[in-house]
Amino acid sequence: MHTRYLEDFTSGEILRTRGMTMDESEIMDFARKYDPQPIHIDRETAANGPFEGLIASGWQTACVLFRLWIDLGLMEKSSLGGPGIQDLRWLLPVRPGDTLRGEIEILEARPSKSKPDRGILRYRTIGYNQRDEAVITYDSASFLKRKSEAP
Repeated sequence: MHTRYLEDFTSGEILRTRGMTMDESEIMDFARKYDPQPIHIDRETAANGPFEGLIASGWQTACVLFRLWIDLGLMEKSSLGGPGIQDLRWLLPVRPGDTLRGEIEILEARPSKSKPDRGILRYRTIGYNQRDEAVITYDSASFLKRKSEAP
């Protein structure tokens, strides 16, 4: 794909990412560094826990979905960062061997009222596993350069 600017996005548009398989060692490495709960790092404890097995940190799941979105390359030269995410929901556990993919729905592409060189892109991400079950949802906003202001 190529870089898109604010005007290149359309409300209602759906973008799809590639898939990424969650490896047990990567799940445990991430959790040891950032979310060291037994359900993420200890097979035996996790097997006897509420999820009956090791699961990925929800934070890792969010990071993976964001990475898959960025890998599309659509904002490579137009991104100016973003103010945050809202309504983050972890719907189902992600387990070793699950393959995640994302669908991103463009909600709004609105020019800034105060800065004519940019605007705000709002979008909803839904992450699915290999069984097409939604495992995570969140709404995001990014500041993007406008095409009319691009070099």
